Amino acid sequence: MKILVINGPNLNMLGIREPDIYGKNTYNDLCELITDYADKKGVEVKLFQSNHEGALVDEIQAAYGNFAGIVINPAAYTHTSVAILDAVKSVGIPTVEVHISAVETREDFRQVSFVRKACIKTITGLGFDGYLRAIDTLTQNGK
Repeated sequence: MKILVINGPNLNMLGIREPDIYGKNTYNDLCELITDYADKKGVEVKLFQSNHEGALVDEIQAAYGNFAGIVINPAAYTHTSVAILDAVKSVGIPTVEVHISAVETREDFRQVSFVRKACIKTITGLGFDGYLRAIDTLTQNGK
């Protein structure tokens, strides 16, 4: 099984950005954790991060016919991007939305998720482990 893991804006700043919310581990730590976990499960993963909405849309569209599942943390675009929602809907690939923090307990504007409407599941507040649970969801769904 091939899974695309997409991370949106500012996630490249993990470990620096608001460590009281996102922790002290870095984006490289996250990538290593995901890659190691996927290897143990016999899953092929591609990791992608961008601060640009169009690049995220392009990556989702390029996944069509190439990936069996998508794990996405749209970050700030969660609350603003109809384009990312439409891209996920258009490719029809099972997608799991992930957030490191418990967004449901944070600011009011973080309560809206456009992409959630196209996802089979949303995982919040588990830190980096949320990505691993998302991989589990997709591998169980793909059997």
